Amino acid sequence: MKTYYAIAALSVMLSACTTQNSDYLQMIAPADLNQIMQNQDIFLVDVHTPEQQHIKGTDAFIPYDAVDKYQDKLPKDKTTPIYVYCAGGPMGNTAAKTLHDLGYNNLSNLAGGAKAWKRAGFGFE
Repeated sequence: MKTYYAIAALSVMLSACTTQNSDYLQMIAPADLNQIMQNQDIFLVDVHTPEQQHIKGTDAFIPYDAVDKYQDKLPKDKTTPIYVYCAGGPMGNTAAKTLHDLGYNNLSNLAGGAKAWKRAGFGFE
């Protein structure tokens, strides 16, 4: 029975880690996100669990698997550009799917997540 629960837990974790190709989500490279952050007002969300060190300029921490419970932290205007990131990217895909289901339509996920951001030499709070 323990083996069944371990396999079920692993399955849930892996489903959060799958790469997602979609028509509603743009993957963005760290250098491109950094450039956009210098020139535009965006809404940047860390969705990684457990909570990690945040990229400078992060507007909110919202767990990837509880986005619908934190709608009060999200922009009211559903056309606002929302950029999500996690440690490596997959949790951002899951969060973006939920955001899309909630009606947000200007969504981007940081390709490679915070790890890629760090490798690119960009800062954290």
